[in-house]
Amino acid sequence: EVQLVESGGGLVQPGGSLRLSCAASGFAFSMHSMSWVRQAPGKGLEWVSGIFPSGGSSYSDAVKGRFTVSRDNAKNMLYLQMNRLKPEDTAVYYCNTRWGYPPYDYWGQGTQVTVSS
Repeated sequence: EVQLVESGGGLVQPGGSLRLSCAASGFAFSMHSMSWVRQAPGKGLEWVSGIFPSGGSSYSDAVKGRFTVSRDNAKNMLYLQMNRLKPEDTAVYYCNTRWGYPPYDYWGQGTQVTVSS
């Protein structure tokens, strides 16, 4: 059974930092791309960042230069280092992977990030 478990969210002041983690199990983590996706209150899902099995990464324009995605294939862990946080970063952050034929999305339960003074 595929499981994705996020942690590390919380309340932080504008300009602060948080590090999100996602523990993956039940599949060959090292062979699959992973993503972070967020959902702000009252809004739809927004892709934040992705990372390939090799470690190559990409970011949305909204977070580029502030967030860094990484992975530890030996530990089946995905991370998102978030710096210079803004109120508009407030959202539930989800760990996601998509694979199979037809492609199927797997999601964690999400972790709440609130940026407020």
